Amino acid sequence: MDNNSNIDREGERPHQSLTTLPDPSAQNAQNAFGESERLRTSTERDIVRQANVDAAPSLAASPLPSTQLPHISLIPPTAEPALLDAGSEDEEPATAAVFERSTSPTSVLHRNKGAEYSKVGEEGICKMHRFSLYETVNWFYLVGGDVTDQKFRILKIDRTADPGDLIVVEDEIVYTRKEMNQLLNAVDDGNKTSGGLKLKCTTWGVLGFIRFTGAYYMLVITKRSQVAVIGGHYVYQVDGTELISLTTSSSRSKAERVPEEARFVSTLSNLDLSRSFYFSYTYDITRSLQLNMMRERKALGQGLLRKSLDYHDGMFVWNQHLLGPASTALQNTYDWCIPIIHGFVDQTNISVHTRTVSITVIARRSRLFAGARFLKRGANDLGFVANDVETEQIVSEALTTSFHAPGPQLYANPNFTSYVQHRGSIPLHWTQDNSGVTPKPDIELNLVDPFFSAAALHFDNLFDRYGAPIYVLNLVKSRERIPRESILLHEYTNAITYLNQSLPEGKKIVYKAWDMSRAAKSRDQDVIGTLEASAKDIVSRTGFFRNGDNFYSKSSIQNGVARTNCIDCLDRTNAAQFIIGKCALGHQLQALGILPNETVEFETDVVNVLSHMYHAHGDMIAIQYGGSHLVNTMATYRKINQWSSQSRDMVESFKRYYNNSFLDRQRQEAYNLFLGNYTFAQGQPMLWDLATDYYLHHADPRAWSQRRRKNYIKWFDPCHLEERRMPQEVGPKGALANKPIAFFDEYWLEYYRPTNLSAFPKILSYKVNSARKYPTPKESQDGASELNVPQSMPVSKNNQQNKDRPETDVSSLMISNTGNDGKSLSSGEKLPGNALSDWLRQPSQQLQSEPTSNKNNNLQPLNNAQKPEKPLKDKSAATQWTLNQFVANSLNPTVVESEADEYLRYINHPSNLPLVVSTEDPPHNSDFLAYIQSNSPDAAAQMLTTEDDIADFEEFVNVGDDPLTVTDADTPKKRYKAYRQWLKGRSLFKQQRADL
Repeated sequence: MDNNSNIDREGERPHQSLTTLPDPSAQNAQNAFGESERLRTSTERDIVRQANVDAAPSLAASPLPSTQLPHISLIPPTAEPALLDAGSEDEEPATAAVFERSTSPTSVLHRNKGAEYSKVGEEGICKMHRFSLYETVNWFYLVGGDVTDQKFRILKIDRTADPGDLIVVEDEIVYTRKEMNQLLNAVDDGNKTSGGLKLKCTTWGVLGFIRFTGAYYMLVITKRSQVAVIGGHYVYQVDGTELISLTTSSSRSKAERVPEEARFVSTLSNLDLSRSFYFSYTYDITRSLQLNMMRERKALGQGLLRKSLDYHDGMFVWNQHLLGPASTALQNTYDWCIPIIHGFVDQTNISVHTRTVSITVIARRSRLFAGARFLKRGANDLGFVANDVETEQIVSEALTTSFHAPGPQLYANPNFTSYVQHRGSIPLHWTQDNSGVTPKPDIELNLVDPFFSAAALHFDNLFDRYGAPIYVLNLVKSRERIPRESILLHEYTNAITYLNQSLPEGKKIVYKAWDMSRAAKSRDQDVIGTLEASAKDIVSRTGFFRNGDNFYSKSSIQNGVARTNCIDCLDRTNAAQFIIGKCALGHQLQALGILPNETVEFETDVVNVLSHMYHAHGDMIAIQYGGSHLVNTMATYRKINQWSSQSRDMVESFKRYYNNSFLDRQRQEAYNLFLGNYTFAQGQPMLWDLATDYYLHHADPRAWSQRRRKNYIKWFDPCHLEERRMPQEVGPKGALANKPIAFFDEYWLEYYRPTNLSAFPKILSYKVNSARKYPTPKESQDGASELNVPQSMPVSKNNQQNKDRPETDVSSLMISNTGNDGKSLSSGEKLPGNALSDWLRQPSQQLQSEPTSNKNNNLQPLNNAQKPEKPLKDKSAATQWTLNQFVANSLNPTVVESEADEYLRYINHPSNLPLVVSTEDPPHNSDFLAYIQSNSPDAAAQMLTTEDDIADFEEFVNVGDDPLTVTDADTPKKRYKAYRQWLKGRSLFKQQRADL
């Protein structure tokens, strides 16, 4: 028999099943799996001795007969009402459902002779999506279930291990619900004397294991929410976590009395894991779509099957430190533990010429040299920069769900495109000391390196990740009264010039420096126009990724990346990235065959949606790095912002200053602890006692002498400059040739959920954000919307805003569907007034209909003679039109007589004003002459100028040679009255009593 097999020759469950023993003495007598005495005779197979039952016999030796088990539905009874409730937010609740067990049997347990069992990987992918954590006195049992709730696996964790040891036992057997129920009942019976098996919590996944000064902790996800779907694979946001101590109750109470351990736990809690952390069970969101498709197709071409994704070198895996102990203790680490990214994920659907397009923006923040704004600047000596964020823009057409093309052609769907950008701090050794009270500390170049080693390492890493060329868009200030950013501008320019000397032609770093802040304040410079010109140059050089098979559809690869930076890589950088993303969006829509060319205008729904997505993207990145939202948004640089935005900018600036001054250090300590930059060791100072964390993020100086120094001229790896090419689409080879798609990708079960009852309002693809949820900049200013109206658009009847508006304003009219002809506005027609914005505020309300006098629903002009049959007393109801009335009035516009008279008076008014062509008096009926004659002679006499007035005027006009110097002779003058008051100690401004 194969040593790796857990199935005996009789086809029965192996005896290494996961059970526990009732007391420590029995546990020492048996192994960690709690094996029972092996049954050797046929008589022992029929009847299990009571002694073995008391000693917790294994499930394999004695499962329950099927007649004693109640029928268990695929959907838990507690979840059925939630599935049928249309008001629920997601298709699945935020908290995972518990694995339901039946009561433990009291009768004799019998062996399941005819059972056949499978191992992990024998039937393809078996990813677990929900977990239930049970506990006994000495063990934790983690039960995981797949997306269909039909296959289960179990993990066993020792709670009595020595401090610093992590003992985890993994069972590779895939159980059914019935078998898992029997296994847990057997564990419960074996631990009756010590309290039995109890439910600890339910989780959506394990983030890993972490240790401070004593025993290990396990960090689990308790709440989640769906945020996007890519190729049929859901992307979730972490909404809640729990830190579980892997010790017994007595050991935990002792650890709580250790002050250092409690403070480490408190420090870790300063990192809010419930915001902007994302994960996916079956899609690798730590890498771009291009890398994922290339890796999958390359593996298929080599006849390999990756049953678990490879995350060992992910600079965007934020729980990499927590996954280290799991990788050592587990064989299938990523079947139990879930890698997470830190950044931003948003998805929007929009209809373009009746074709549905999905736009997804994913931002991945690097875990290397990560930290707060003023505490992490520039680059470390390993070439990693602060605020390193990779932004990916995925545009796909929802004609098909998966990444596979018909055929089937695995991972060759041509309806997926993506474009990747990069932002990061200037790769030099520079810092800013924020220990003072100034909001903008001075910039200091800590190390002047003539060979620019940090920049060389950084750009070599960019070549490795994205290829060549690298387009650097530097947006720092070039002219300042006190040099701050301009210091870095000159040093950065010198670094690029030096590095380009060694690069071959065609692979050199493209560098463009532009003072965007100065251009935004100037009235004669077009900020958006300059950025669009740069964006076109960038996209034409780097290209973008489009999937395909190169036979029926042509694929393309992105070679190179746009690297954008300002001083903080926040406000100006985000605006520039939006313009580059807008340019790339045009190319992506053209590649999908939706647009005839690559140009998309600003005043369109798709650009409006993209602008809101990048604004939310910039806000999240700014909160993570700077502590506040964006200060200057796209509206600022487009110069369409309202007066209220100035107060908003001031508030955000103050919030950023407050967080940088008082809260960033605590956040930095949490980063260092979670990312593993600091690990506790005996004799070393505590994390909170460190004067600086410089040596936590830089290489150990003691290792510099042993490290081989890189060539200053050939500072790059030539392999990184090679052009990336898409692997040819080839079918699976060898033993994988005849396997179905479900063997490689379980998107069908994850997305369509054939065993569950679903409702449309709960499915993410149905309720995802769309263009109708984002008002245009013009609408936000004057209330008028320019969004295209989607079909079957619900409009609220109770328009509170229109109740306060005059009835004569056509822009305040609402739209109501008649419901008879079934017609609705096309996507190209406009919705006037505030009806759309009212509908946006109440999207869940149904369409409201009003009776009309047109029973045949024929389109007839609305003229003055048409009157409603019954007067409407309600003002909101009086301003509500039917759809036919609105269309008819649009095609045949008319005005009432009073409006016509007012317009005629308006256009004739200038002709009544006479032109002044001579000194003669104007006509007697002139309004100006009447105004002059209305003044009395006494009023005209009072307008005479006196000698004192002339003397005062001459005094103000006569200015000395040195007007800034005040002499004793100038003191009595009136112009220095305020100066005399100030010398006497009085305030220059009037002081009023404050109402408290």
